[in-house]
Amino acid sequence: MSSRKWLNCRLRDIQERLDEQGHAVSLPVISRLLRKHDYHLRANRKEVAGKQHPDRDRQFKYIDEQRTEHQAAGHPVISVDTKKKELVGNFKNPGQIWCQTPEIVNIHDFPGDAVGRAVPYGIYDQQQNRGTVYVGQSADTPAFAVDNIVRWCQTERLKYCPHPTHLMIEADSGGSNSCRSRVWKRDLQEKVVDRFGLTLTVCHYPTGASKWNPIEHRLFSEISKTWAGCPLRSFDDVLHYIRDTKTQTGLTVQAHLVTETYETGVKVPDKEMDALNIQFHDICPQWNYTIRPRSSPSSA
Repeated sequence: MSSRKWLNCRLRDIQERLDEQGHAVSLPVISRLLRKHDYHLRANRKEVAGKQHPDRDRQFKYIDEQRTEHQAAGHPVISVDTKKKELVGNFKNPGQIWCQTPEIVNIHDFPGDAVGRAVPYGIYDQQQNRGTVYVGQSADTPAFAVDNIVRWCQTERLKYCPHPTHLMIEADSGGSNSCRSRVWKRDLQEKVVDRFGLTLTVCHYPTGASKWNPIEHRLFSEISKTWAGCPLRSFDDVLHYIRDTKTQTGLTVQAHLVTETYETGVKVPDKEMDALNIQFHDICPQWNYTIRPRSSPSSA
């Protein structure tokens, strides 16, 4: 017997090899013997994390410290990200639902047959356990992300914290709210900080650690459960399922359709970056920074 502890063949292949050696064994017997020796059909298991950033654990602890300080002071803390983009139309949606007959959908998911593509940008208020999702129909850009935060400040923020002086944002390191994006930082300065007179602290999760961003497991996962197995045939359906998302812990979700078109490839020159009132923190400055107002806020 060799030291090889795995087989990449079918039962019939094993039967043929045994037959060549003069052993006539049926397929059920081969299956039973394999299972007796703990051989089973197994899929790949994702466990190897690969190379991790040396400051990964340090950043997690720092985010927790910043969150605790802001919440203790009564300042709002929000978690932001873009959920997986969805083709809107008569397409299959993964998952199962209780029904007497299955939903009939298209055989192929061709983009040309779609009504459009939904880009759900979520904002999760950790103190209020409340989510707000802005469903865009254009590109997922930094301008789109910041505009949604502005919309949140004009509505949800006023309901639960009408006169805040500080705001903390937890975000991923990539995507529309990337820690490297100049447009993200510039628009936060101009559209959020200067406009509302807020001192804004942003903490990004390390690369490859987006699943620890609260919005992922407290909001987006619940939305996926709500519309599992339900075809998203229209944008109204998308909004309906998002608004219908609830949990036993009291999660409530609002959804809004965004019709603006956003362009990709926008550049921010060095001169505009130098004018930002931004301070990078001593701990993991590539992921943590605070933006302060440059002038008195305009009316919100």
